[in-house]
Amino acid sequence: MANKQLFHITKPRCFLVYALAPDGLTAREANLTFNKFVGDRSLPLVIFHDHFIGQPGGIAIFYIQTPEERGLLLNQKHLDGWQVEYQPLIFSYSPSALDEQTAYTLSAYRGVDWASLQKEERPSYGNPAREAETAEEDSE
Repeated sequence: MANKQLFHITKPRCFLVYALAPDGLTAREANLTFNKFVGDRSLPLVIFHDHFIGQPGGIAIFYIQTPEERGLLLNQKHLDGWQVEYQPLIFSYSPSALDEQTAYTLSAYRGVDWASLQKEERPSYGNPAREAETAEEDSE
């Protein structure tokens, strides 16, 4: 159940959703459930999602523009039985502001240029599909 204080958020902003699957759910089942959650087009716009290694679950960032959208997210049923936390973000009040916050963090705290980093080709490690099935890091 969502924190009642979240229903008082009135301005458009991004929400981070942190979700841990219930015990007994395999990583594969958890990832399928989480993917259905982020893929539900009746929910607000999802900007980002990823799954966890170690404990089945994941994070997602949704852009909430209206109280109705907030209610849809906070009252969703996909993750019933999961441990779910919803956190409204301060500086990421839109998808472009989330991108700007990423650029600011990299620049201010690490001296890294976000635009340059986005152009880098990063190697793919292991087998992400296998990692999603097992919630374990692939050694390949």
